[in-house]
Amino acid sequence: MTKLEISPYLMSFGTGGAHLNESVALANLRVAGATWEAVTACTKVFAVRKEASAKRLVRELTSRLQRLDDNDIALLCAGDRMEQQALLWLAICRTYRFIREWAQEVLVDRAQSYQLQIGYADYDRFWREKAEQSPELDALTLSTQAKLRAVLFRLMRETGITDDSGKLSGTSLPPSIADHLADGEPLFFAVWQR
Repeated sequence: MTKLEISPYLMSFGTGGAHLNESVALANLRVAGATWEAVTACTKVFAVRKEASAKRLVRELTSRLQRLDDNDIALLCAGDRMEQQALLWLAICRTYRFIREWAQEVLVDRAQSYQLQIGYADYDRFWREKAEQSPELDALTLSTQAKLRAVLFRLMRETGITDDSGKLSGTSLPPSIADHLADGEPLFFAVWQR
């Protein structure tokens, strides 16, 4: 098993969406030479009232960005929107085991069977299967489960995995991204490779 496969379920993705523009702003700080600690301390990329909220969001985004190597970060800064979306999806899948498994077990199956509409019922079925095997997931309240579901669907829309109606996008994966994938990671993008 790889380190990714045995990582715990981190459900902190519930703090919000993909935050593409803010992620690029943070990545630009890194490209300019800032350490990850300095990047994490920069809360000015968010227009939020509470400093604590900004700190939490920057910490979460920096955690995702740290899953990308220097070449990925450079492409995130210089790439077009589709490349940026793909790299953010890659970082999200590398960070959150639950989303990685969702992509590998549900999205890939749906794409390969040409059942392109993804809905809450698909998620709920997946959640129940995972919760049966994981006390940490099973212990989450119904309201937390609903919030996580809504955020995951938002992440998929914001990274181009689905369109606004919940249909898998079918967009071609940018060729530049293929060089940035490790063994097994092309599955995260199988929804784009029809």
